[in-house]
Amino acid sequence: MFLRSRSHRAPALLSVAVVTAALVTGCSSGGSGSDDPNAEITLTVGDFGTFGYKEAGLFDEYTKAHPNITIKENSTTVEGDYWTALQTRLSGGGLDDVQALEVSRIALATSDQLSSAFTDLSHAQGVDKDAYLPWKWKQATTAQGKTVGLGTDVGPMAICYRQDLFQAAGLPGDPAAVSALWAGDWAKYVEVGRQYQAKAPKGTFFMDTATGLYNGVVSSNTEQYYKNGKADYQNSAGVKNGWKLAADAVQAGITQGLKEFDTPWQTAFSNSTFATTVCPSWQQANIEKYSGPGNTGKWNIAQAPAAGNWGGSFLTVPASGKHVAQAQALAVWLTAPEQQAKVFQKVGNIPANQKAYALPGVTDFTNPYIGPKAPTGQIFSTAAKAIQPAETGPHHGDFHGAFGNGVQLMEQNHQSPDEAWAATVKQIASTVQ
Repeated sequence: MFLRSRSHRAPALLSVAVVTAALVTGCSSGGSGSDDPNAEITLTVGDFGTFGYKEAGLFDEYTKAHPNITIKENSTTVEGDYWTALQTRLSGGGLDDVQALEVSRIALATSDQLSSAFTDLSHAQGVDKDAYLPWKWKQATTAQGKTVGLGTDVGPMAICYRQDLFQAAGLPGDPAAVSALWAGDWAKYVEVGRQYQAKAPKGTFFMDTATGLYNGVVSSNTEQYYKNGKADYQNSAGVKNGWKLAADAVQAGITQGLKEFDTPWQTAFSNSTFATTVCPSWQQANIEKYSGPGNTGKWNIAQAPAAGNWGGSFLTVPASGKHVAQAQALAVWLTAPEQQAKVFQKVGNIPANQKAYALPGVTDFTNPYIGPKAPTGQIFSTAAKAIQPAETGPHHGDFHGAFGNGVQLMEQNHQSPDEAWAATVKQIASTVQ
């Protein structure tokens, strides 16, 4: 059922000046297109991974209601590749009418240097500001009140675990009992890992990667890479705690040391070599895709130690588009609660539009592949409402990717935590401008 696979790679570290110059060039030929609302036009939608619009039949539904409009989706599998290509196209023109942005990029879009490249969607016809999660709306809004993007989905976290491996290691298998093992504290999650590893089935590890643990800890902390408008990652409570716990996991030997989204990580699902993965809502698609039919019914889902957001995206409408009004109407429609609910039911993306939670098949949803009796929809929608967002900035994604690479230095290159930290800070200092 789930097709979601919004893969991420560590982004290239780019200066705001480079992106600004690209956007200014790309915005130089804007226009609003034909004034005739019935004119035959093609709207292009640029996105990455699986936004679910095609899978849920939304493009067909929209063009059926608007027979003068054709929609062409330009999709890239990996977000990092999408972002790199987007910057190239920005410098030479050719933006899509609707352009998706991942959450780690949205601070660039709302910056003083770049916000003029996008239209203000807060005034788009039919948009309902109060329908969106307040923190999600705020992320895409400038200090002057201009909203450059409408939230498509969010990444509330859970922990997905192999019930059979847990029971073989003497741990409980019931979701409520498993949630209680680490409730309120990521350090408890690491401690459960030590308990698992002491009695682990041969050839298995408690978690897939310490990078996922780091991401989970940081994503659930209100203090991440920025403070009071300035980068402050070296003093961040979230970064330091995430780093410490990742180092603890590596040193305890409870992580398989894989790199998320790479082939060995994908293969490990089907080989059943790890028992847990930090599980944003979109991770469900990866589990089903890579675990395969032979592991049906073996995965289950529990609450994460703390509510946090890992991932999620926005739809923007570039000011340089030829059909701005029509593109805005499409973006508003795609992010309305009814459409977000259909996407969730088809590919598992948790809606950013909170009015979708009350619709049938969302909060009461259960995943037939992962914990068919677990209240999956309730777990994720409850977590989404409990998220306390952190301050972000233009290099949020760069910093996050760099520290993820630093955890890999501990896992795969066997560097000490101090050595890996020093290498990470040095890399950031030499590349982020």
